[in-house]
Amino acid sequence: MVAVLVVVGGLGAWTVKNDGYLFGIPTPLAAADYEGAGGEPVDVEVPENANGYTIAEELVAKDVVASSGAFIRAFNANPDAVAIQPGTHTLNLQMSAASAVALLAENKVVRGGLTIPEGLTATQIEQRMIKQGWPKADVRAAFKNVKQMLPPEAGGKPEGWLFPSTYDVKPEETPAADVLQQMIVQTVSVLDAVDVPSDQREEILAMASLIEREAKNPEDQPKMSRVIHSRIEQDWYLGIDAAILYGVGRTSGALYQSELDDASNPYNLRRHKGLPPTAISNPGRSAIQAAMKPADGPWMYWCAVNLETGETKFATTEEEFNTLVAELRAWEDANGY
Repeated sequence: MVAVLVVVGGLGAWTVKNDGYLFGIPTPLAAADYEGAGGEPVDVEVPENANGYTIAEELVAKDVVASSGAFIRAFNANPDAVAIQPGTHTLNLQMSAASAVALLAENKVVRGGLTIPEGLTATQIEQRMIKQGWPKADVRAAFKNVKQMLPPEAGGKPEGWLFPSTYDVKPEETPAADVLQQMIVQTVSVLDAVDVPSDQREEILAMASLIEREAKNPEDQPKMSRVIHSRIEQDWYLGIDAAILYGVGRTSGALYQSELDDASNPYNLRRHKGLPPTAISNPGRSAIQAAMKPADGPWMYWCAVNLETGETKFATTEEEFNTLVAELRAWEDANGY
């Protein structure tokens, strides 16, 4: 079966056949790659809040992997990639992208505390805590009973309320429930700092979560917010496919036509107008600010025009949008996608 994958910023305006993507941007069908485990060791720094593209650029610059495209594809294919922690990792020169991702995911780094990057789901945060040493039973119990820690407007759902940050906690010292409590308190603190009224908190977090999943560069967040606000105001479908993925229990990978058409999925923003029922990830401060204060502009579309850097451009009309699609196609042709 051939998967159908939306590649233009998740707005549902057009589709392309492909086999996967990372954080809403498709992976290449073919890209230069080394073979094997590589040669001499080399230290690589993974910064706080790094995404796959940031890591790829660093590895290419240090000749660890042959291309960003190969790394992104391997990152997308490895379910443990979501657990890669910031810090100094020791890799090898000229190793295969798959080997690099696998070694990074071992997390043999010097780190303090628990780091939650922007855009993880509650399930991914649960998995990260278990992988970093919190007892599985304690973590599962904490998430099962999280409703009592949440403010009433959360409706008992933790998605969106677990603030991404680095927390000074350790498995042997801090119970899992206390860790979740810290995340929720921090989210409330940020919402208050950004002047989000309590009756709008859930709505703003849902919008911010879409922005967090779609924007590959922080400067794009206020513009994406404007597109979302404008589409809601004009009664358009948002068509953001990161939400469809969330509704079927995935955070990446291809969407089949049957999934795109499935109106029984309440997170299918091609079939249901407005925001999703809950947040689809846990957004950071900049995405929350963007949701609350969108940029001024007429845009109704966005399109990723560089699949390796995540460069995104915005359009007002369908004709302008189609021009951006043509720019993306030209980039794909020039870069062997």
